[in-house]
Amino acid sequence: MRDVSNERTAKGPTRPARPRSGLPSAAAGAVAGLLAAFTSLAVAELAASGVREEARPVNAVGGAVIDRTPAAVKDWAIETFGTHDKLVLRLGILGLLGLFAVAVGVLGARLRRSGALAVLGFGLFGALVAAGRPEGTASDAVPSLTGAVAGAAVLYVLTGPGLRMAPARTGPGEREGRGDDAERPGSGAARTMSGPERRRFVVAASAVAAASAGAGLLGRRLNASGRARAAASRAALGLPAPSSAAGAVPAGAELDVPGLGPLITPNRDFYRIDTALTVPRIDARSWRLRVHGLGVTRPLELSFDQLLERELIERRITLTCVSNPVGGRYTGNAAWIGVRLDEVLAEAGVRPPSRGGPADQLIARSVEGMTLGSPVETVMDGRDALLAVGMNGEPLPFDHGFPVRMVVPGLYGYVSACKWLTELELTTFDRYDAYWVERGWAARGPVKTQSRIDTPRGLAELSAGPVPVAGVAWAQHTGIDRVEVRVDDGPWTPAELAEEDGVDVWRQWVWRWDATPGRHTLRVRATDRSGATQTADRVDVVPDGATGRHAVVVTVS
Repeated sequence: MRDVSNERTAKGPTRPARPRSGLPSAAAGAVAGLLAAFTSLAVAELAASGVREEARPVNAVGGAVIDRTPAAVKDWAIETFGTHDKLVLRLGILGLLGLFAVAVGVLGARLRRSGALAVLGFGLFGALVAAGRPEGTASDAVPSLTGAVAGAAVLYVLTGPGLRMAPARTGPGEREGRGDDAERPGSGAARTMSGPERRRFVVAASAVAAASAGAGLLGRRLNASGRARAAASRAALGLPAPSSAAGAVPAGAELDVPGLGPLITPNRDFYRIDTALTVPRIDARSWRLRVHGLGVTRPLELSFDQLLERELIERRITLTCVSNPVGGRYTGNAAWIGVRLDEVLAEAGVRPPSRGGPADQLIARSVEGMTLGSPVETVMDGRDALLAVGMNGEPLPFDHGFPVRMVVPGLYGYVSACKWLTELELTTFDRYDAYWVERGWAARGPVKTQSRIDTPRGLAELSAGPVPVAGVAWAQHTGIDRVEVRVDDGPWTPAELAEEDGVDVWRQWVWRWDATPGRHTLRVRATDRSGATQTADRVDVVPDGATGRHAVVVTVS
């Protein structure tokens, strides 16, 4: 018998065979992974149409991220991205999902079952997150699970026999590994797909992409139909005239100063700070409000029509977000139409603690599970706390809580301004921590007296001579009595106050400055009707609102 091995040795080392041209295995695996992720999201979108939009995987995971983000990080995100923080989060989640999909696809190209199991595991994680959110139910897990099964199947098919990548041979006599998860030996040369394999892969991938796009578009259309019904219910709504209107703005309450914003903030410009990745679109015809809990002797369940049958009042009220930094823009003033909250609570048999009531906290719960806790004593002390249905003469915009939200003058939004309201529960501060309290914010959040310079803006370049320095000051449910301005280290000088439009409304002011050349720092402080003047101590927004005095630096030439 001939000694083949000796003959090969005699002829010298064998030259490795040239790899076949085609699509590299890693690239094909990445494509398969991305297609699997696309399929998962598309099928989940379709499944969510039978559950609710908030159950979509990106929404569920994004909501969980928001829930678990430390308060300081949330504050940084709001300060950095403003009202675009939700968009940034969604893009970040999709970006991470894309990286995960590429990694799982490359894994699936080598270890077929492992790749598919990784997709299933990720879907299970999404399902647990969706069902485990504050408002989550078992059905919220369905979109993530359905999408994961579809995605795993796609990855398994695209990395299967006849479509998977052939290894480049490194020399005669080598044998390929066998089995789905067998490692294939080689000299390290990149594995590629042959021409026929590549064509089959492209055909299969194209079919998957088309089918997934169809499922996703169908899901979006079905979800859009629900949003369309909600929009139709809002469009058809004619708010009854309030029995007690806010009346005309008092003469002199709005100053005519260039750069100073309007007294009433247009709806499109009103700040929006919340945790909802997708704005809830609720059909007013199916909306219900439930009132129950500790000390409630007559539980209530009200439809939207029943709420509108009650006496409506209109009040101009300034709202402020607790995340508003000194000089910040997360405050706005609007004319709100609604039902008095204290009358609804009284009808349910609720008594404030000062009258022997056992509950000292009112938990407002939104349709997407947000909980905000207000002091019962505060919302029943006679102030114009509202279950608001209108904003600046029209039904509430969806962004601002349609069909019903809470408005409580004198409290920061995080303890009062619940949007998309669906439930009021009476309890105590000792028994229950609302959403933000669980995350390190104070349980009680009265608005702090603040003032802001709106014009001139920081780093503005001005001409010497008369310069109007103007802005707003607020101390809701207390009122502003005095505003003063200081240039550099000079004396505090009283500013001219606009006429007051009620203690719940911010107050405009202006100071006529005879500007001199140089670089100057302008500061403002306000004194409220209780006699308290803004402190100079600079404190961050956490845990109960920022303090300090707003300042801008300008250059005069």
